[in-house]
Formats: sequence, C-alpha cells, structure tokens
Amino acid sequence: MKSYLDIENWNRKELFNHFRTLADQNFGIVVSVDVTKTHELSKISNTSFFIRYLHACIKAINSVENLKYRIEDDKVAIYDVVHASATIARKDTTFGFSFIEFSEDFDVFNANFQSEKERILSSTNLFPPKYSLGCIHCSAIPWLNFTGHKEPFSGNSDDSVPQLAFGKVVEEHGKKTMSVAITVNHSLVDGYHVGQFFDKFQYELNKFN
Repeated sequence: MKSYLDIENWNRKELFNHFRTLADQNFGIVVSVDVTKTHELSKISNTSFFIRYLHACIKAINSVENLKYRIEDDKVAIYDVVHASATIARKDTTFGFSFIEFSEDFDVFNANFQSEKERILSSTNLFPPKYSLGCIHCSAIPWLNFTGHKEPFSGNSDDSVPQLAFGKVVEEHGKKTMSVAITVNHSLVDGYHVGQFFDKFQYELNKFN
C-alpha cells in the first residue's frame, strides 16, 4: 500500500524542486559498520550471516520515512512497507534479482528469502515475477573491503529506489566490521536521513536475538 506526499506543504519542497533539475540526483556514502554480534549470532543459530544483516538493514530502512519515498511521475509516493530486492548468486557466477517481502519476524523473512533463492537457483531469469518500487536494491560484494562505491546509472534522473552494497567482513582485535555503501536520491533524502539509517542499522546489528 502507498499514499502520496503533499509536496506543496512539504518543508523540503524547495530542496525537492532544486535537486530534480539535476541530471543525476543521487549521492552515495560508504560507512563501516560493526557486525561482530550479528556474525556470532549467525554461527550460533546456524543461519545465514547475509540474511541476518539484510534483515537488520531492511528494518532500519523501514524506520526512516524518507527512505520509503519514491518519485512516480511528478508525485512522491510513500510506501507503507519497503521490501528487499537483493541479487542472489548462482553457481555459474551469474545472478538473479530477488524480491524478498519484509517481515519484522526474522523467521518469516528468512523463509521468504529461501523461497526466492530456490526460484533463482532453479532458473536463468534475471528479473523476479513480482516487483514494486517499494523496495531497496542491494547486493553483497564479500570479496572486497571497499572504501568507495558507484552504482550504475539508468539515465532516469528520477530513479529513487535506495541502492546498497555490502562488502567483505574484516576482523581486527576481535572486532568484525563491514563496509556498507548506500546511494539515495537527494530530491527525497538528505545526509540527516542517511545518518538516521546507519544509527538504526547499527542498533539492529548489535541485537543478539
């Protein structure tokens, strides 16, 4: 479900109108997050580390209203719930795009992921049968500990689905960290909102349940 923002009475109206004049409205940031507890929890519970941190990520995304905004024509849609469209790798090194429905319940979210993983591994399809702009695009790059990142640009300056990439886990002095890149549309999202996201993401990663 979605509703629409009253742009005329939005306190970011001038910012929205300004950034929409740019050929590329996106900005990106790379932040290192502490995944020590999440990594340990995945081993103890015998669950995927990727699904653990992806669930923490999508919970954080859903806690920041501006990250649920999408430009649709000349309107700003507000999605009630944001889901995850993650790349899932195949053994032949290709991948497919998934659409994983979000749930606050980890077990439900994990089941949704497993269903999408099975669909992708048993097909050569790139795109999922179900899709909505009410999602994030994300991928894991576990071979690289990156400090910079750039997403492909579609040419549509109004693209407004947040894009994330997760890097290699690095351990130092018993602490495990992982680089996370996020790219957002500045017409809808400012650095303040990205900061809110990373604060909430780290909070979720620190949970041990």
